[in-house]
Amino acid sequence: MPGLFIGGATLADGTRTDLLIRDGVFVDPAAVHRDDERVDAEGLLALPGLVDPHTHLREPGREDAETVATGTLAAARGGFTAVHAMANLSPVTDTRAAAERLQAIARADASAQVVVVGALSRGLAGEELADLDGLHAAGVTMFSDDGRCLMNARLMREAFDLIRTFDGVLAQHCQDHNLAGATACCHECSISHELGLEGWPSVAESSIIARDVELAAYTGARYHACHISTAESVEVIRWAKRRGLPVTAEVMPHHLLLETALVRTGDTVYKVNPPLRTAEHVEAVRAGLADGTIDMVGTDHAPHAAQDKAKPFPEASPGMLGLEQALGVVIQTMVGPGRLTWADVAERMSYAPARLTRLAGQGRPVAVGEPANLVLVDPESARVVDRENTASKSRNNPYDGLLLPDPVVMTVWAGRVTYRR
Repeated sequence: MPGLFIGGATLADGTRTDLLIRDGVFVDPAAVHRDDERVDAEGLLALPGLVDPHTHLREPGREDAETVATGTLAAARGGFTAVHAMANLSPVTDTRAAAERLQAIARADASAQVVVVGALSRGLAGEELADLDGLHAAGVTMFSDDGRCLMNARLMREAFDLIRTFDGVLAQHCQDHNLAGATACCHECSISHELGLEGWPSVAESSIIARDVELAAYTGARYHACHISTAESVEVIRWAKRRGLPVTAEVMPHHLLLETALVRTGDTVYKVNPPLRTAEHVEAVRAGLADGTIDMVGTDHAPHAAQDKAKPFPEASPGMLGLEQALGVVIQTMVGPGRLTWADVAERMSYAPARLTRLAGQGRPVAVGEPANLVLVDPESARVVDRENTASKSRNNPYDGLLLPDPVVMTVWAGRVTYRR
């Protein structure tokens, strides 16, 4: 079978090189054959395939919003070669059978590796633990009730104790539901008061992280804070890391770029959980990502059918698309201003999220002998985002109409081209 020769690419460290992919791995480019496909990568960066620690694929249960096929095609268009699929499906991924069903769908339909995330509690109800042992037997190593915070501290301790036995990681949706309930939909500030929307205070996020950090310290288990969005949360994570605790955190593109004031438009595309924050919080998460307090970038890609967004703001479903524009937002907010190098991008968007769940074939160097997971990036390309130009089944794209970097030229997963511009 012909290989793929990529000539003149630049690696994240600035080294120029030729690459040859054959049988799913990088091999010596001197072994190129006449019948191998050739790609001119002059001026392009060759980064390891991106890994998303936080994706909602909606299948099974809400195939009207997204499927494994469409969601992973969107991932490929965004440069991702692996995505972690959250458990809030129908049925919830809280048993071994549910995990294996999703894995089977992914084997048949996916354009990226689908890493199944198991639920922490049965039905995401927060009352009793899910079948964590059975999920682990299916290969699951990360567990989360994402969309809902596991409020019960006793149950959290039990989960930590069990997950620690197999070096798993507990990923928390950080929201104290007593401080920010089901109808909280806007960052608590002058804008929420002006619009008459129930406020989602920043302390509702950071206080849960502080509690969980103490439980992680007590049990010795690994803890991951999902989609942090506030200055206080960054400080709590920084405090935990100074103590040497096994704590990691992620930030989402929309929290790096977008601010609370957009809610004034009334457009429910800007309703997300946690909500868009004000400028001081945006700056804090940018700074946290730059200095490594925040380990990685996720997307929280949350597709919704049109009818679920076509409601009054407090009643609309929270969530935004994220996979296709994630790298562009990181370039706009972090690389362009000089806050991250390309080597940092590879660390935050590939190496670190792959380490989170010990993915053996992802987050590896672009080098001979390594699995051929790759994204070719044009650092100068840009375009106006059009929500209709998407691989996703949904259209709730908050970047519609913005001029953003449009970097992805080609994505290769396990040696197979999954996206080509």
